[in-house]
Amino acid sequence: MDIPLLAQAYSERLQRRDNSSVCEIWEILDSVKDPEIPVISIWDLGVLTDVKKTADKIEVIITPTYSGCPAMDVIRSDIEVVLRNAGIENFIIKTKLSPAWSTDMMSPEGKARLQDYGIAPPQQSCGPVICPNCKSVNTQKISEFGSTACKSLHQCNDCSEPFDYFKNI
Repeated sequence: MDIPLLAQAYSERLQRRDNSSVCEIWEILDSVKDPEIPVISIWDLGVLTDVKKTADKIEVIITPTYSGCPAMDVIRSDIEVVLRNAGIENFIIKTKLSPAWSTDMMSPEGKARLQDYGIAPPQQSCGPVICPNCKSVNTQKISEFGSTACKSLHQCNDCSEPFDYFKNI
């Protein structure tokens, strides 16, 4: 039986979350979804990188999937809404660009949700992209850019369905 290994970047985020003094804030933020892929939370996507309690406020640290990602404004707004709805008023949302986001920050659960949603999750190998619909490896890239800049458009040669592939970054 193969035991899947966690990427170091995800493992480090998971450790920060598990050892946090504000675990309840992380749980509240689990309700914030990626506005472009509503089945995946910002935690599962790897955008939520840290939550800290300072002397006088909560700091929420987010890292964009790529510089200029249009979803970040919506994500920031959604974070504000869920925190205020939970009665938390004294917070700051910081954007952290280093280390840069990578698909290694995504949770295994998030990658599985992408697959179930019809988006091929990022793959570590250079082999063919696996069709999220029929699981065929007989696929081809149609365009470097799919529905968003972080995805490319592919088509399955077996089931003929087009699908997005979340680029491995």
